[in-house]
Amino acid sequence: MDFLDAHAEALRGFDDLVHRIGRDQWADPTPCTEWTVRDLLGHLVYEQLWAPDLLGGATVEQVGDRYDGDQLGDDPVRRWETASRAARRAFEQATRETVHVSFGEIPLEDYGWQMTGDLAVHGWDLAVGIGADYRIGDELAEDLLAELGPQVSGWQGGGIFAEPVDVGSDATPSDRLVALLGRDPGLTRARL
Repeated sequence: MDFLDAHAEALRGFDDLVHRIGRDQWADPTPCTEWTVRDLLGHLVYEQLWAPDLLGGATVEQVGDRYDGDQLGDDPVRRWETASRAARRAFEQATRETVHVSFGEIPLEDYGWQMTGDLAVHGWDLAVGIGADYRIGDELAEDLLAELGPQVSGWQGGGIFAEPVDVGSDATPSDRLVALLGRDPGLTRARL
């Protein structure tokens, strides 16, 4: 699948989970040990807010600290909806071949796959945090493994992901993807 279709699928999955967050779950833990449910959503909103600027040709330096601080306000779900729609629109309308990110200029598709992976894997994190049923679709997970897998070793040790978790050869593509990014696929809300 191309990155736009993959991004749309991952975005729909994450969006569905955001709309399933219970009123009393915002302070609950997630597999991202430093983040509550609210913190996790704040991270994803932050990422979505950057996308229109970067896809429009801005550099990280030009955006600066514009999106620092609490971006969720009193209505986190509404803020997610606004930010994610703007990001999706920016991806659909993107004409640039490259995007400036924190570590340099990369191809648009690489940025798209990174954002897609963020949505899919943090969707898994959010699902565990709120106790929701969720599995990354097989085709999406396989495509993310193919696109992001070769890059993961370069991300290890930088505090972005924990070391990969071993899973059996019969593991689903979803389980292999979250395990590659340092998550235990057997983790449930009860074990947080």
